[in-house]
Amino acid sequence: MTRPLDPSTLPRAVVTGGAGFVGSGVCDRLLADGWRVLAVDNLCTGRRTNVAHLVGDPRFELRVSDVCDPLDVDGPVAAVLQLASPASPFDYLALPIETLRSGAQGTFNALELAKAKGATFLLASTSEIYGDPLQHPQREDYLGNVSCTGPRSVYDEAKRYAEAATMACHRTWGVDTRIIRIFNTYGPRMKPRDGRVVTAFVVQALLGEPLTVFGDGRQTRSFCYVDDLVDGIVRVLARGDHLPYNLGNPSEFTIAELVAEVERLLGPQRVTYLPLPQDDPTRRCPDIGRARTHLGWEPRVALPEGLVRTIEGLRQTLTANP
Repeated sequence: MTRPLDPSTLPRAVVTGGAGFVGSGVCDRLLADGWRVLAVDNLCTGRRTNVAHLVGDPRFELRVSDVCDPLDVDGPVAAVLQLASPASPFDYLALPIETLRSGAQGTFNALELAKAKGATFLLASTSEIYGDPLQHPQREDYLGNVSCTGPRSVYDEAKRYAEAATMACHRTWGVDTRIIRIFNTYGPRMKPRDGRVVTAFVVQALLGEPLTVFGDGRQTRSFCYVDDLVDGIVRVLARGDHLPYNLGNPSEFTIAELVAEVERLLGPQRVTYLPLPQDDPTRRCPDIGRARTHLGWEPRVALPEGLVRTIEGLRQTLTANP
């Protein structure tokens, strides 16, 4: 006779920002892989609906708390994943102080928890640390072309500081650390008005509004579907080293090409052109050679397939919250 599984015997992960777009996907994957998960989120930008399907699972707990407050966690912890931060342009521009604090104090709190528990620590950093890059595609050893005083700097510099803190704690405290740099990611759980270009275009098309293109549409991005990103995160956690890994899709698309793909799926659209925001990068594309070589990872979901899933998810969100 098979005995019921005792959840207390499973390895435990603490995921800060666990109710966010990416964080909730990480919680799903860790649970599927046999972990227990404590998600810590102040719901500043995360949403309960992202983890509502996990409520009632004895292996999952959502703690509504700010990562900038001390992380008091009883019992063993095998991994701490610091994903807590406003991440979309609308959010970090509206919440500049909160963004800086999550990158600084929040990261140190998560590092101190990892140190106390002897846990592996993973920091979710960003491609924004490269600024408006002069190297294409961007490798992890590229130092960037950044502004530390512009409006976007609250996010860029928070993540740059968080990386420095992570490396300092690795060298000084001996914490087993990981760093990932996330490039443009999209998927069904994005907030409808979060300022990300995929979300903006899909929601505007679904609501019959003009698509808002900043600049002339020739600037590029690389769009990685969220499931591919999550797979990369768990691979880095399991067998990565302490140096940064770019996680993103190396296929580069212009914004005009993204408009064309949305039109292919949702029909012809009106387009409004506005000036390019300050410090907005004109090109962004990762070199993922380290992730390919060390982890056997690369994105598998092509943009057309990912957009179909994203459109359906955002359509359901808009129906539930008109």
